[in-house]
Amino acid sequence: MIYEVRTYRLRPGTLAACEEVFGGRLGEREKFSKLGAFWHTEVGQLNEIIHVWPYDSLDQRIETRTRAMKSGAWPPPIGEFIEEMKSEIFIPTPFMEPLVPKQHGPVYEIRTYHYKPGSIPVVIERWKSAIESRTKLSPLTACWFSDIGDLNKFVHIWPYASLDERSRVRADAAKLPAWPPDTKEFLVNQENKIVAPSSFSPLQ
Repeated sequence: MIYEVRTYRLRPGTLAACEEVFGGRLGEREKFSKLGAFWHTEVGQLNEIIHVWPYDSLDQRIETRTRAMKSGAWPPPIGEFIEEMKSEIFIPTPFMEPLVPKQHGPVYEIRTYHYKPGSIPVVIERWKSAIESRTKLSPLTACWFSDIGDLNKFVHIWPYASLDERSRVRADAAKLPAWPPDTKEFLVNQENKIVAPSSFSPLQ
């Protein structure tokens, strides 16, 4: 399994129109493969949409996208709204459950850690031993590492009912003896975004 994460930065003031056009074409696109998630940013880099597409393999991604584009239904006509586009391929960690439609949010936090080259396998092992205690406090939506695009990225996504719940859960997590996993020696930088799902996102 791989996940393609496509991040588009939009012209200010065009988010609602862009989502309306995207959502209007989604039914035709999903005849070829299903959308995993669709968010827009609320805190962090604003005017971004983030859509996630699961595939069995890179070959399936190429074949699926080729068929979708040949159909004429995809991509949606949203070019007038876009200022920048980025596509990255991620591999799920062993402890990540597949993305399936769920009601977990509506607040999602996307945390992105850049690690030193060669350290991702060790990071995964340390997370594997600590993640069970953390997910008893709140679920983990996704956890993956980059394979194509900006390398040495480790991304984990957490859903919350509200920003207040996020603060409470993170305070409780800080009291756990094994959280956060001890990976400071490998960290280069960290960033996060607060995002919200669109009306048509399978993850709400």
